[in-house]
Amino acid sequence: MILSTLFKKIFFLLAIGLACAYPPPPASFNRVEYGKASFYDIGLAGKKTASGEIYNPREMTAAHRTLPFGTWVRVTELSTKKSVVVRINDRGPFVQGRIIDLSNEAARRLGILNKGITDVKVEILKLPR
Repeated sequence: MILSTLFKKIFFLLAIGLACAYPPPPASFNRVEYGKASFYDIGLAGKKTASGEIYNPREMTAAHRTLPFGTWVRVTELSTKKSVVVRINDRGPFVQGRIIDLSNEAARRLGILNKGITDVKVEILKLPR
């Protein structure tokens, strides 16, 4: 009986601990954001991102200041209407006025490698569980 009660208390505390470790994303995330996009320097290849992943310039990833890691977003270049889908795996950009930093591959597919910075729309497609 005592062992059963102790087990229930431990299980309850573990459940609370896990719930706190993985809170659901706030409902206040805007589904659509407008602003400037830039992209990572190719020299950052092989470095760790804020999520702990190694940055690979050939993957379709991006950095965002607030969206949870693992969030999938569509980034649309406003003047050409080209779009790409990327997964958030890093924090940034840390330059005022910019809302997303794209991997080199995402920037290439969007056609902004020569521009450097461009106006975009960012739409949340899927938040992580």
